[in-house]
Amino acid sequence: MDNKNEFKPYIPANKIVPEFTVTSVLIGVILAVVFGAANAYLGLLVGMTVSASIPAAVISMGIIRIILRRDSILENNLVQTIGSAGESLAAGAIFTLPALFLWAEEGKIEFPSIMTIFLIALFGGILGVCFMVPLRQALIVEEHGTLPFPEGTACAEVLLAGEEGGSKAGAVFSGLGIAAVYKFVADGLKLFPSEIGYAFKGYAGSQIGIQVLPSLAGVGFICGPKISSYMLAGGTLSWFVLMPAIALFGGDATIFPGEGPISSLSPDELWGTYVRYIGAGAVAAGGLISLIKTFPLIVRTFKQAMASMGKKQTNKNTLRTQQDLPMPVLLILILAIVVLIWLIPTFPVNPIGSLIIVIFGFFFASVSSRMVGLIGSSNNPVSGMAIATIIIATVLLKVTGTDGTTGMIGAIAIGGVICIIAAIAGDTSQDLKTGFIVGATPKKQQIGELIGVVVSAAAIGGVLYLLNEAWGYGTEQIPATQATMMKILVEGIMDANLPWALILIGVFIAVTVEILKIPVMPFAVGMYLPFSLSAGIMAGGIIRYIVDKVKGTDAEKKERADRGVLFTSGLIAGEGIMGIILAVLAVCNVADVIVLPFSIPQIGSLVIFVVLLFGLYKLCMKKEK
Repeated sequence: MDNKNEFKPYIPANKIVPEFTVTSVLIGVILAVVFGAANAYLGLLVGMTVSASIPAAVISMGIIRIILRRDSILENNLVQTIGSAGESLAAGAIFTLPALFLWAEEGKIEFPSIMTIFLIALFGGILGVCFMVPLRQALIVEEHGTLPFPEGTACAEVLLAGEEGGSKAGAVFSGLGIAAVYKFVADGLKLFPSEIGYAFKGYAGSQIGIQVLPSLAGVGFICGPKISSYMLAGGTLSWFVLMPAIALFGGDATIFPGEGPISSLSPDELWGTYVRYIGAGAVAAGGLISLIKTFPLIVRTFKQAMASMGKKQTNKNTLRTQQDLPMPVLLILILAIVVLIWLIPTFPVNPIGSLIIVIFGFFFASVSSRMVGLIGSSNNPVSGMAIATIIIATVLLKVTGTDGTTGMIGAIAIGGVICIIAAIAGDTSQDLKTGFIVGATPKKQQIGELIGVVVSAAAIGGVLYLLNEAWGYGTEQIPATQATMMKILVEGIMDANLPWALILIGVFIAVTVEILKIPVMPFAVGMYLPFSLSAGIMAGGIIRYIVDKVKGTDAEKKERADRGVLFTSGLIAGEGIMGIILAVLAVCNVADVIVLPFSIPQIGSLVIFVVLLFGLYKLCMKKEK
């Protein structure tokens, strides 16, 4: 409490500066769509997403401060608030909703309509914001100095260092441009292969390779060498232990779910037929382990949330920096969504079931909001919460007689809403922390968050359809890790036709990894994904390791890392945007027309990727004038 009384925001509560302006809303909306689409592509590719708050804030400063010659830190803060909503909503949607497309491709159900996707995303997003608002006083104001909110505090630091906005924006934009050109040349013109690999004939079932893409190097640099190495370790186990063991002992046998002799399968086919299920079991177990470990925190957070709601109604502060959306407005929104979930056929639930969804949502929103305060958005076990919800929802639907395809669609729709609630609640809490430090008006931020949710929900359906039309989910281009795993879980409970032995092998590998005190989720995701993808991420992790190890003062090391994070955020966004553009070209049947008649061999791909990595290192080590 003392911390709260001592803290003075950058913009005092009694000072009014431009904040909720037409400029900030327009730039925020554009960035919400752009970062939402880019993060959807990235998440479907690598099974992980990254925070867009800092790149959005830096781009905003570049536009508002440098181009428009205006100077308002609160305008920039509102831009990143709206812009980051798109990235968070996309993260929640891609973990679940592509499962509907996978079933449609198999002919089990109709393709989901754009309106269905919009409603799932919209309901989840609005509930995520509404549930976070009453928690703001307890988590952000009263626990200032206790809960670090890593991304929210870092974003505030970037905004406060506004005079550096030009050079920092330059790092983001240069990364964006380089990655866009690189991706277009590699996967558009196909001048050089974006994946190189070699299958060992003397060690059947194994295959080494690397995807030489800028976004993977970016993810590796941002996540750091430890997380990258855990992913690579998971990939090594799958591609150099499990798959050779299956090939060695399987021989000419045909084992379910395979339809031909194991000896006839290539490494990629071995992975798709058997190891994918082992990886799915490990990912599911990893998510549940993360949830179980945080259960005491979950209970404590939930109690605090209920207490803070009661306190908020009796103790209203009218300072500008303490104004939230009114509780009656929030309750009306929540009640309207409860009724709509009951009435809309996409959610096959009765009024009690609709209420249970909202109760679950509030529970996980309160957990997510506190978790990001403690360990940051990147480590928030959103997929674990979604797994728990999917399992419970599927069992309840089956027990109450809603089974078959209706039950499967319902389980994914319910899981999608909960997953988006958790993702948006976590993002909202980070944004409100940034606002608390810089002196923003919480109510205006909350309205901005709702605007970002509505715009992103309207865009995400088109993005999901576009990517599916171009390449299809579950393919090499977009593996859709979590969504495929959600599909497997729902089918397993509804139809009881899963290779449970393979899934249980994955579960017990995850348990073993947890006993060894290795973070389960990155290891499990590495097991599930192709080895080449984890290798590309590890390359970025190695550059981060080298940059961090070079001697210098703490301030110099932080400056290097910050510059690298901004540049690699640009790499991720640039490749994601170009990925969406290439998907448009593929759908319009233009993709094959622009392919060059010649190409560089695999060694050329490796050289170009090494040059990119060296450029990243040199940019980090560059001394500021």
